[in-house]
Amino acid sequence: RNAMGSLKLSRSEGGEIAGPMGRSSVLGFFTGVLPGAGATIGSFLGYSMEKRIAKDGDTFGKGNIKGVAAPEAANNPACTGSFVPLLTLGVPGSGTTAVLLGALLVMGVSPGPAMLVDRPDVFWGVIASMYIGNIMLLVLNLPLIPYIAKILEMPRPLLLSLILIFCMVGVYGMSFSIIDLLFLLGFGLLGLGMRLFGFPAAPLILALILGAIMEESMRRALQISGGDWMVFIDKAISMWLVIIAA
Repeated sequence: RNAMGSLKLSRSEGGEIAGPMGRSSVLGFFTGVLPGAGATIGSFLGYSMEKRIAKDGDTFGKGNIKGVAAPEAANNPACTGSFVPLLTLGVPGSGTTAVLLGALLVMGVSPGPAMLVDRPDVFWGVIASMYIGNIMLLVLNLPLIPYIAKILEMPRPLLLSLILIFCMVGVYGMSFSIIDLLFLLGFGLLGLGMRLFGFPAAPLILALILGAIMEESMRRALQISGGDWMVFIDKAISMWLVIIAA
């Protein structure tokens, strides 16, 4: 068990994580822009990408500083990116922005393209709050890091048991259904199998979240176009999006 050291990064450590932080920040932002993805998916993708790129990827999870920097660097811009579809299209990019969307509607504010013209005070207020929030997080979190890190000193069986219990209570509390607990068990075993055979979990999670949304949007687009599939590539931007996705 390693002792708690200084919170300051050395010059060599800063140079070592500069690349992973830059790549994961860009990836995290564009992941956050995807409706329904959110920061968790961004962290998974950032970690998976950097583990594949790094020459010492087999040491991730064993103290490699890049394995810590990559998901954390992807996490923050993903939160910011989730506000892009909310403020420009009125579509929440994550669970948090979905709650914020409800709060804005209660206030009589309709997020969308006209928001910048109709309610610039709210639009720029939300952006300013991001800067203030990041400063407050920095002030609050730095002194608490040594205490938060003590969670890792808990015995691993006890920590994993608590996580499993909290997951089961949360799932059962949503619908009070035993079937949901069986789904939890099934997907837990699926995740374990994927980890054992080296398959990344982030694409599957992203597919489960966005799959239904994409199918519904595709059916709506086909209904509007009368069944014409060319609606997906009749404009330059839609054609390029299809090419990039492919």
